[in-house]
Amino acid sequence: MDKYTKIKHLFEQNRDEENAIKMSKYMRDLFKFYGLATPIRKSFYKDLLKKEKVSKVVDWDFLDKCYEDDYREFQYLVMDYLVTMQKYLTYDDVSKIFKYIKSKQWWDTIDGLDRIVGNIAFKDERINDLMLKWSKDEDFWVRRIAIDHQLCRKEKTNTELLEKIIVNNFGSNEFFINKAIGWSLRDYSKTNPKWVKEFVGKYKDKMDKLSIKEASKYI
Repeated sequence: MDKYTKIKHLFEQNRDEENAIKMSKYMRDLFKFYGLATPIRKSFYKDLLKKEKVSKVVDWDFLDKCYEDDYREFQYLVMDYLVTMQKYLTYDDVSKIFKYIKSKQWWDTIDGLDRIVGNIAFKDERINDLMLKWSKDEDFWVRRIAIDHQLCRKEKTNTELLEKIIVNNFGSNEFFINKAIGWSLRDYSKTNPKWVKEFVGKYKDKMDKLSIKEASKYI
C-alpha cells in the first residue's frame, strides 16, 4: 500500500461526519471534509513526515496526488509536508507550488502557502523579484501570496519590498487583498511600529479603511 492510499484509508476510517458538516459550512461548502480535528489529522502522517525529512527529497508525485484529492484534509497535509521540508525547497520548486496556489483556491490554503514560498528567499533572492511580479498578477489570490509572504519575519522583513508590493495593490475592492495589506502591516508593527505608523500616515489617503484598521491595531 503506497503512502497516499495508506493515509486516505486512515482518514476514511476516522471520519467524523458531524464535524465534517461544520468544517465544510465554515468554508462556505466549497470543499468536502473528513471532519478530522487538526491534532488527529496530523497524527496520521507524523511518522511519514519524519521519514521524508530524513530522506531530504520532496516527493512531488505524492504531493500532487494529495492536492488533487477532493477532501480538504489532503491539501492541509501538503502544506504540513512542505513546512517540514522547507529547507530542501528551492527556487525551481516554486513552479510546482504555484500549481497548488492556482488550484482549489481559498484563504486557508493561500495563507498556508504564502510563507512556504516566501521563505525560499532566504536561500535565493530571486523570490523577491518574483513576489514583486506576483503583486501585479490578475489573480488576487496570487497577489495575496505576495502581500503576505513575509509574515512573521520580524527584523528580517524587507521593508522596501513590502512597501512596493502593498502600493501595487492600492485601489482594490477585494476584501482578501485589503485584509492582507492590513495583516502584513499589523504583523510587522509588532517589530517596528514606527515604520508602520509612518507608512499609514504616508498612504492613508490611498489605503482602504479595512487595511488601516488592521494595520493600526497595535500602534
